[in-house]
Amino acid sequence: MTEKPTIAVVGALKDHGKFSNKCVRAYLEAGYEVFPVTPRASEIEGQRVYENLRDVPVDLDRISVYLPPALTMELLSEIAAKGADKVFFNPGSADHRVLNAARDANIPVMAECSILAIGRKPSEFP
Repeated sequence: MTEKPTIAVVGALKDHGKFSNKCVRAYLEAGYEVFPVTPRASEIEGQRVYENLRDVPVDLDRISVYLPPALTMELLSEIAAKGADKVFFNPGSADHRVLNAARDANIPVMAECSILAIGRKPSEFP
């Protein structure tokens, strides 16, 4: 039996209209073990929420970031420490300064929508 691939969704919210919530739902449907990360909730889409990436108890295949660039910049060392294979900086989560700092930290930068990366569209998750 193979274990499920893993993803942390940083900045996840309960609001179905938010892209971070659509990401949680998309990856759950795609068969991932999803770890929402935010200090704003205790559960999102039936998944336990973690206050920060350090608290996520597994190795991560992917991290998907939905934060403003200033907050993303503050979390780069925490993101780097998790050692994910791909880190998605979704539109609006990073500027050139953040992306350059992430690359300098050897973070595997994916400057694209993480939902599109699994062949789904955010509009599929109303």
